[in-house]
Amino acid sequence: MAFCQSFMTELCKHIGADTDVPAGDIGVGGREIGFLFGQYKRIRDLYEGVLTGKGLTYGGSLARTEATGYGLVYLTDELLKCHNNTMEGKTVVVSGAGNVAIYAIEKCQQLGAKVVTCSDSTGWIYDANGIDVALLKEIKEVKRARLTEYAAARPTAEYHEGRGVWAIKCDIALPCATQNELLIDDAKALVANGCIAVCEGANMPTTLDATKYLQENGILFVPGKASNAGGVATSALEMSQNSERLSWTFEEVDSKLKDIMVNIYHNIDDAAKRYNKEGDYVTGANIAGFEKVLNAMLAQGVC
Repeated sequence: MAFCQSFMTELCKHIGADTDVPAGDIGVGGREIGFLFGQYKRIRDLYEGVLTGKGLTYGGSLARTEATGYGLVYLTDELLKCHNNTMEGKTVVVSGAGNVAIYAIEKCQQLGAKVVTCSDSTGWIYDANGIDVALLKEIKEVKRARLTEYAAARPTAEYHEGRGVWAIKCDIALPCATQNELLIDDAKALVANGCIAVCEGANMPTTLDATKYLQENGILFVPGKASNAGGVATSALEMSQNSERLSWTFEEVDSKLKDIMVNIYHNIDDAAKRYNKEGDYVTGANIAGFEKVLNAMLAQGVC
């Protein structure tokens, strides 16, 4: 992690990006991918889809920015549908304020839910009227500022230092910020407040004891290895477009993304049921992933 932080800091300095942000807030975005891809082409003299998340003018894909957040909500929506429920009218709490969080919030609202929280590394917002996505994008994607500016511009919003989104009463929780951000006490608060589903948008945001507590208390829990696969899936779609020298419309990519996420849900659900673990989507995701690798190895004579 220290090496990655140091590398990204030096890279940002080299391309003239702002490095005056807290540790953990420096990530690989479109501008960093552009620099890396340019250097790859210069060094290798090759134009390949070796890096994804590229700009639209040099091989990138529409909907890649939105993909992880949208994909998370597509899977969550399918999960609810298969349990005779819907996103419509639900109150959702989201952590984070980056690509995953912003576009998860946007898609939740498009499906009729109300998202009332978001967060960054210094604090969090509670907005009882629902997060203003346009304002959030302006602050985070354009100004690259802190959520204090959201609260300053939005009279209905409350800003709180530190962490606390999981204490807000909700139907659905979507951790979209960072690893180990949803702890056992947070899980207990979600259960006590009547939450029905937790789906991970970040990589491993829920600690193991919190995961077990949520499952033991009847919460529909989907791990990130399944629910946050939309970004990687759309990277594969980007590589497909590069290979074919095509550029699909936003609607085409989005439709394919939705189909992929719906299929992922049913794959993990089916795997759990086949091994008498119905409703255990952690086990289902582990089995489905293992079987896919194993079957490919067997088909190619590796085992």
